[in-house]
This record gives sequence, C-alpha cells and structure tokens, in this order.
Amino acid sequence: MSLIENRAAVGPLHRHISLRGDTKILPRVDDMVKTLRPEEPLHCVRPGVIGAAAQAFSAAFNGDVLYAVKCNPEPAVLRALWNGGIRHFDCASISEVQLVRRLFPGADIHFMHPVKARSAIREAWMLHGVRDFVLDSEDELAKIMQELNKPETAKPATMPGLFIRLALPETGAAIDLSKKFGADATQAASLLRAARPLAGKLGLAFHVGSQCLDPLAWRDALRRAGEVIRAAGIRVDVLDIGGGFPIAYPDMDPPPLSAFMAEIDAAYEALNMPWLKLWAEPGRALVGGGASVVVQVQMRRGHMLYINDGVYGALADAGALRFRFPTRLLRAHASQGAADAPFGFFGPSCDSLDVMHGPFLLPDDVTEGDWIEIGQLGAYGTCLRTAFNGFDRAALVEVSDQAMLETPGYELPAV
Repeated sequence: MSLIENRAAVGPLHRHISLRGDTKILPRVDDMVKTLRPEEPLHCVRPGVIGAAAQAFSAAFNGDVLYAVKCNPEPAVLRALWNGGIRHFDCASISEVQLVRRLFPGADIHFMHPVKARSAIREAWMLHGVRDFVLDSEDELAKIMQELNKPETAKPATMPGLFIRLALPETGAAIDLSKKFGADATQAASLLRAARPLAGKLGLAFHVGSQCLDPLAWRDALRRAGEVIRAAGIRVDVLDIGGGFPIAYPDMDPPPLSAFMAEIDAAYEALNMPWLKLWAEPGRALVGGGASVVVQVQMRRGHMLYINDGVYGALADAGALRFRFPTRLLRAHASQGAADAPFGFFGPSCDSLDVMHGPFLLPDDVTEGDWIEIGQLGAYGTCLRTAFNGFDRAALVEVSDQAMLETPGYELPAV
C-alpha cells in the first residue's frame, strides 16, 4: 500500500455551492452571504466579468490569446474563459495540461514552462496532443528532441513548435520574470538557429513582468525581439509577447487597454515582418477582476482585524508583495454606520508572518462576526492557497456582481 497521497495543486476548492435552481440566474454576493452566513472563506467567481474581459482582450489584440492557466486554474474560471471565446491555453505543468484537456477536448494547449520533466514532455505530446514547447537553453532543446524522437513517442511527419524564451531587463513591473528564465540576446539568436531545422513552427517569446503598468515596456521588448530575430538570420514564425497586462487596484491605476495595444501594434509594424504571427499570454488581465473572497472577522484589536483567511490562503499577494485590494463591509448586525478608517489584517494561522498591513479601508465600527468582501482576487487568489495549519477549507460560488474595481478598456456586463 502506498503511503503517498497526492494533493492536486490545480484541483478545485473544497465545496462548490450553487443556488441557481432551474432559473439559471446567478445570485449576488450579498444574497449568498445572507443565505449561507459563511464561517469559512467564500470565493465568489463572476463568470460574466471573466467572459467579458476575455472578449475585450481578444477583440483588441491582433493575434492569438493564450490564457495563462497558472493565474487561476479553477474549473469555473476556465469555463467562463471558454464561454468568452478563449481556445488557447498556456500551461506550465502536466497537471495543468491534464486539467485543460479534461475540460476542453478541443483546446489548443501550449507547454510554456522553459524547464520541463522528461515524463511531462512525453505525456503532453503522446496523450494530450501538445505540440508547442518553450525553452531557454541548449540542454532543454536537447531534452525535448530526445524525448520526442523516442520510438514510443515520435509521430511520422510531425515536428514540434519550439519557442525560445528571451530574457528582458527590468521594466518596473510588480514582479520581474526574467531573473529565473530567459536567454540573453546572443544565446537566443543561437538557439533560434539551432531550433529552426527541428521545428515545424519556430517562435520567440518574452515576458515584461507581472502587473506592468507601462505600455512602452512592450514596445521596447518587441524592438529587442526584432533585433534577435535579425541577428539569428532565419525565419521565425511566431512572436509571443507574454502576459503582464495590468488591472486596477486601490493604489494602481493602469492606462486603458487601448494604450497597450497601440504600442504593440506600432512596434509590430516597425519590425517590418508581416509574416510574423503574434501571441499573447494574459492571465491577470482576463480573470483578476472576476473573483472576490468573503472573509469573516473573528476578533478586532484596535485597527487590526483577525480574519479567517490570510497569506497562506487567498491573500498571499497582500502579504509579501503588499498588494492592496478593494474591500467592503457586509454587516452581521444592524448598525448606524461609521466613517471609513484604515485597517490591517491578521490571517488565521498561528504564524506571526500571516499579516497584511494594507491599509484596507472599512467603516470604523467593524466588529467580530462581520464579513468583508475583498475584491480583485481572480488572479493568484485561489491557486496560491495552501493547507498550512489546517486552514484550507473554503467554498466557491458563482455570482452575477460586477468587478469591485473596473479596469479601463474591459467591457463589463450590465447587471
């Protein structure tokens, strides 16, 4: 008997609650809280917001849109994206590949992690129809080709799509994604030349960093990519401009989506490579506004609130990264109301690092038993949850509410 119990990192939340009945009309957050009076975190997914964001981004971008599954692999979120027209998925692990293929047999799946296990390469190719792989080193190129050319793996007349990941200088994004992955310009040109005869489709990929507020970052990255392609001296088929497209937070007010697309379009024209197809890998931009988490106040100590979720749960980015999120109070009892005041949160674990300083603005009479809805948690809220200290219980509902903060350029559904 095996003593190992696998915990699915891309599995759904523990409970998925639906109060739709036969009406197919989604409830509102306030109604769910009033009905359920939840004592555990309640994740509120907004399918309409997610679908509208997917449609808006796809309409604005002149290329294929690949959703970055790592951002939120919750099946309810993936279904909302599919309903919004997304047919391409950027996967970073074999678990993500399995999940997408199980939900959407006809989806196009792209394995975009630059370092992959050999078994993952084989399974993706043989069982799930994955044909595109990213790499940033000669070792990874050799590994991919060795696994795809094994007798049990190879398919006649089938050549993989190979994408070289290019490292970029820092762009001022909230999270720099070129410190761990990416080849420099000289290495990238060399890898393009080495991969060309092996690839049915050859691409160059980059990522400007997560939550990048500067549209010029994509212009500069496209210019660098063009220089690498010219230095390589061979034909490249696809340029993958990655993700990083931002959404609004209380202290982050990004330019409209059109500003980013204008810079991308202008930079693409300047490349003068009309055969080059564009891909993008948005995550946060598609789902960030599409979910919130309702937490309950368990104790108040001055202007610090002890709540039942924290940095080991859905609020990881509110800890180390000090992201601020929109908040609103849902009272457990009648109150006359009070002026807003700044609060910090303590999470439920016994770890003193489980703290979120915010500040988060709430009425100054918030008290034990009240609920707080924390918004803009569709990105990296569900998927960064852990089971630390046993605080891994949560439920998920689908609701009709709009995003708690609107990001310019994304159509939101009327309610």
